Parts: sequence; structure tokens; C-alpha cells
Amino acid sequence: MEHSIAQTEKLLGQLCTGLASYTRKTAGLRDKGDLLVTQLMDLSRPEDPELQLGLKNLAEDLAMVQDYRQAQVERLESRVLMPLKAYGDIIKNKRVS
Repeated sequence: MEHSIAQTEKLLGQLCTGLASYTRKTAGLRDKGDLLVTQLMDLSRPEDPELQLGLKNLAEDLAMVQDYRQAQVERLESRVLMPLKAYGDIIKNKRVS
């Protein structure tokens, strides 16, 4: 039983580490996308009206993609990482008892 708990704890730790890394990288990609949106908006200001409109539309569409990435990060944290962390606490309690 002790070996099974130790193995589960090890695998759960690896899974949490991998998912946390994935979440951080997704958040980093979102941040870089936000920076690109800001740069596109800044770039559009001195341009002629037609190009300005095109750049602003591109920036708005890219901003929507970043909103989806933000939702993805929040869901990963709340629906995946937190339950796994709670499961890790259960395993630790099993080891103690």
C-alpha cells in the first residue's frame, strides 16, 4: 500500500509540474499577444485612415484571441490544477494515516 501511495504521489507531482508549466507558458503567450496588440495600435496612429483601420481591426481580433487565452489560463488553474492539488493533499493524509 505504501509503495502504491508513493508512486501515485510521484506521478501526481510530475503531472502537476507539467500542467503548471503549460499554464505559465500559455500565460506568457497571452502576455506577448497583449504586447503585440499594443504595438499594432501604436503603429496604426500615424498611418492613413485606411491602413489605420486595418491595423486596428487586426489588433482587436488579436486582443480577442488573448481574451480566450486568459480564459484558458483561468480554467486550467481553477478546474485542473486546484483539484489536482486537493488530490495531492488527500494522498498526503493517506500516507499519514
